Amino acid sequence: MASIPLSVLDLATVSSDATSSQALREATLVAKKAEELGYSRFWVAEHHNMNTVASTSPAVLIAHVAASTEWIKVGSGGVMLPNHAPLVIAEQFALLEALHPGRIDLGIGRAPGSDRQTMAVIRGSAAALSVEDFPRDLIDVMGLLGDVRTDHGLWNKFSATPVASSSPDVILLGSSGFSAQLSGVLGLPFTFANHFDTGGTFEAVQMYREAFRPSPILDEPYTIVSASVIAAGTSEEAEKLAAPSRLRKYGMRTGRFLPLCPPDEAVSHPEWERAAAMPSNAINGTADQVVSGLRQLAEETEANELFVYGATYGVEERLMSLELIAKRWGLDAYTAEGETGVPE
Repeated sequence: MASIPLSVLDLATVSSDATSSQALREATLVAKKAEELGYSRFWVAEHHNMNTVASTSPAVLIAHVAASTEWIKVGSGGVMLPNHAPLVIAEQFALLEALHPGRIDLGIGRAPGSDRQTMAVIRGSAAALSVEDFPRDLIDVMGLLGDVRTDHGLWNKFSATPVASSSPDVILLGSSGFSAQLSGVLGLPFTFANHFDTGGTFEAVQMYREAFRPSPILDEPYTIVSASVIAAGTSEEAEKLAAPSRLRKYGMRTGRFLPLCPPDEAVSHPEWERAAAMPSNAINGTADQVVSGLRQLAEETEANELFVYGATYGVEERLMSLELIAKRWGLDAYTAEGETGVPE
């Protein structure tokens, strides 16, 4: 199969001996490297009250990353819309689009990106959203950004920017059938969070395609799938580099936020054996092994694009992984003259 675009998802992960400032600098460094190597997008995700994640405000970080790069598309993977008023999100991303025309993605998710107590504080209310709230709020954001789908909405009275000349791309994210079907009905691109490692990937992308209806922005379905990926010189080295992230994920599944510790500490942790035995769809290994796994994932899901996510203790290992994958995948590296293989 022909190579499809590869993109990068990052959480500005804070290692056990690092600061938030360091994590944000490293995320920016990863974005620059991703652009240099020819990756198509760089996304950051909204999370709150987590000791290992610094990307609490995607719009702020996107503004910095976009200003630090030249052509790579920068966006949210995603903004958790239930936490925010639709007009606020529309204004933030309309402003980002005005600053960086044609380079901004608004990836929108339905999950809170936090625990229930934190969610209530962010929202200013402990009340749960009804099933109708998210689709309505999504339609309002789309309309405020120029993609009007109904006769009445916030766009009838409000404007995200006074004089917009372009709009960010709105992409719906999900890890369930609900978001897949909604994305299909609205004719939006759909990204499935396969890196969550909770199953349902193939079912969700099929539901998206079956529900898809052509829209003003898409004639055919556009499916993006993410994957947890680490490439290294040997498969053993890759698995060791993945150990901190694996232990952290095990902690989250058992209700704890464990630190992102060095690999040696991870494999000597009292709970490492249980973490190592946890089923996972992560793709770790040599560049050949990782690329083979990514191609298989793309073929099985019929994905139009893949996101790679690889949380390592050190940023150098993350950069090395991206470089190994890019070279083996055949991405066109950015040149000094500004030429790139990424389509306009």
